[in-house]
Amino acid sequence: MNTEMLETRLKAEGVPDDMYTLTGGLPNESYCLNEADGKWEVYYSERGQKTGLEIFDREDEACERLYKLLVK
Repeated sequence: MNTEMLETRLKAEGVPDDMYTLTGGLPNESYCLNEADGKWEVYYSERGQKTGLEIFDREDEACERLYKLLVK
């Protein structure tokens, strides 16, 4: 799965847009997916901090992890 497929699946599951971002950054109280230096990060952004940071080598692994976090 890549980010485009992830976004399609999240919309189909009815996950609200404000619960996540697929472009990184530090939005308030959102799950995030970010590519940095050839690695993929999945984290929760809260008060300008990355919490629960997980780093993956592949985009598909990161997308699967974020999907599982949002569709429990």
